[in-house]
Amino acid sequence: MRRAFAAVAAGVTALSLATAVPASARPAVPAVGTWAAAPVAGETLFGCPGGDGGLQDQTVRDVVYPSVDGSKVRVRLSNQFGTSPLVVPASSIGVVLSGAQLVPGSSHPLTFGGRNAVTIVPGSSVVSDWLDMPVQARQELAVSVYVPRFSGPATEHPSAQQDNFVSKTGDWSAAEDSSGYPATIPCWLFAGGVDVQPPSTVVGSVVGFGDSITDGANSAMNANDRWPDELGRRLHELRGKTLSVVNEGLGGNQVLQDSGLSGVSALARFDRDVLGQPGVRAVILLEGVNDIGASDLGTRPHLSPDDLIAGYRQLIARAHAAGVRIYGATLLPFKGALYWSEDGEHTRAAVNDWILHSGEFDGTADFAAAVANPADPQVYDPQYDSGDHLHPGDAGYRAMARAVDLSMLVRGATGPRPMSAPSAR
Repeated sequence: MRRAFAAVAAGVTALSLATAVPASARPAVPAVGTWAAAPVAGETLFGCPGGDGGLQDQTVRDVVYPSVDGSKVRVRLSNQFGTSPLVVPASSIGVVLSGAQLVPGSSHPLTFGGRNAVTIVPGSSVVSDWLDMPVQARQELAVSVYVPRFSGPATEHPSAQQDNFVSKTGDWSAAEDSSGYPATIPCWLFAGGVDVQPPSTVVGSVVGFGDSITDGANSAMNANDRWPDELGRRLHELRGKTLSVVNEGLGGNQVLQDSGLSGVSALARFDRDVLGQPGVRAVILLEGVNDIGASDLGTRPHLSPDDLIAGYRQLIARAHAAGVRIYGATLLPFKGALYWSEDGEHTRAAVNDWILHSGEFDGTADFAAAVANPADPQVYDPQYDSGDHLHPGDAGYRAMARAVDLSMLVRGATGPRPMSAPSAR
């Protein structure tokens, strides 16, 4: 009973630290996410130290890429998949100069209810106090988290397409040079999101929601060439009303079923990863090719177009119930990939036809047409193929972002909120 009471008390402490923000520190306008990453349970594959016992008396430095400016900033730290309390005595945010090195004078400690230390109970996250620190879009930030002891697993985002860093022994969260960070890792640890108090022209955020293609698989390391990054750059260049962009792509993820290291299904994570984003006004959905592939490989029951469409309809209804617009993106060609088949191609074609012509989404983006070979739409245009016939290369990701109608997004974000309506289907 004493242990149970202590766990409850720790939970209350974490919650109060995350929410007891002085009124003077609160933004005059609502927060928006400027960066985010979909969390999964830590593992030790692919060079990530997120498995059991992976970190002891070390600091993690996560490098993130903001999509909009802000006059204030706060950070979301996560122990969503931890099995023990995550004790963080010190953490910080700073501006990246190069690698793990920060711009001199740019590092600032994070506080939680005015305190430097915070304890995050398993299955939860915390939000830091607002910090008076200007943030510039496209200027990389570093979130540094010191962990004195940790039994794992860490909450992480694998395959970040970004070099992140783990320190040698000790608290290096305030260090602005890179000498304390000898190890490079390809994943983000503990950092779930960065929010800003944006300019008045920013009316909310749009979430890119999907699998490895949204996550930016096979894009160049440290180049921030994922399609949501390019979409964010296009939106940032707009004059007048605009949106931030956050990326909730997750490699290997499926719409309809959980997929181990690739996290719970899109249906299961939609509320957390999309509707839970600060300032969310819209979501662009690009997911389903892994469902098709898993069916063709025999790792899930046979998948019909109607199965995927039923999943999409659930996401549409839930987005609209929350007053969020949802835009459907067509599934990219994948002939030549490991799990392509004629039956799978038939499913993709039928699903794409429904996305474009059913009228059930609030709008569409024809990503398939943007990257397909005009002579054979079942395969990539060679200039857009990363080489595995499943994921685009950098040029392909840029072509996808250019296929999004910016006026559609901004018009939807500034118009009346969508309403769910009964369907006869």
